[in-house]
Amino acid sequence: MNPVDYPRFHLALPVRALSRLCVLTLLLVFLAGCSGTRFVYNRLDFLVPWYLGDYVSLDREQDRLLKSELQPFLAWHRQEELPRYVALLDRIEGKLERELTEADLGILTAEAEVAIFRLQERALDWMLALGEELRDEQVAEFLAGLREQQSEYEEKYLERDDAEFQSDACERLQDNARKYLGRLQREQKAGLAAACDDMLRSDSLWLEARGQWIARLDHILQREPGWQDELREALARRGETVSAAYRSTYEHNARTIQLAVVELLNGRSERQDAHLRRELGKLRRDLLALVEQGEREQETVALAGEQSGT
Repeated sequence: MNPVDYPRFHLALPVRALSRLCVLTLLLVFLAGCSGTRFVYNRLDFLVPWYLGDYVSLDREQDRLLKSELQPFLAWHRQEELPRYVALLDRIEGKLERELTEADLGILTAEAEVAIFRLQERALDWMLALGEELRDEQVAEFLAGLREQQSEYEEKYLERDDAEFQSDACERLQDNARKYLGRLQREQKAGLAAACDDMLRSDSLWLEARGQWIARLDHILQREPGWQDELREALARRGETVSAAYRSTYEHNARTIQLAVVELLNGRSERQDAHLRRELGKLRRDLLALVEQGEREQETVALAGEQSGT
């Protein structure tokens, strides 16, 4: 995948609906290097229904359906996707042996984003199965929750002035950098601050795109015949439907951040390098443990099937 194509992923991210838990919990927990990766991952059968409860109240049968639909999805992710994440981590560590380039970072980022696309596409199977069983009043409840959240986002983000926007962006960037590198040097903080100053304000454009997506969902979730294919198509083409201003702003900000990250990583101290490798190592061990756990579970299911067939 060409690095210049990767902004399409971000254009799909504002789907803060049923897909957000899968996209963020399953993959971004991996990308964040959370020390509790295995714990969080192994509780997804609990966390997904809990998260959905923020949007729509499921009855007992719907909850049972959701959990049954989740099992093959989680098995697929553990057996097929987690090994790919480990391989991606290995490639990241390999890039650290020499000076990193913007192209290197773009390719690695694009690989992670393709994984998110696969995850979103596969997650639609259980989302659609559940969507078919929701009553009209539950769908209305779901959409009302999205609109309420939109209003909260507008109040939270649009009331900021430009200085507050830049400050918030810089704080997030520095927090992420400290997670992987430890304490930042004064020059490194200054470099990140300069990158934040160069970023274009994007919150109003993102909220506009999100509002348009909610309106699109409102139409699709009237659930006329063929609505499932319409939803799949709408998700696949979201990046093509956003405004040119949104796309250009995102591309500018993405490149600005990439350049800052490349400079930061290439200028890391020996101590920061050791910190970074420890964080990546912990994450790799967590992922391998999950892969091995999945293999054991698969063997157990196969054995149970053989026994039941005798």
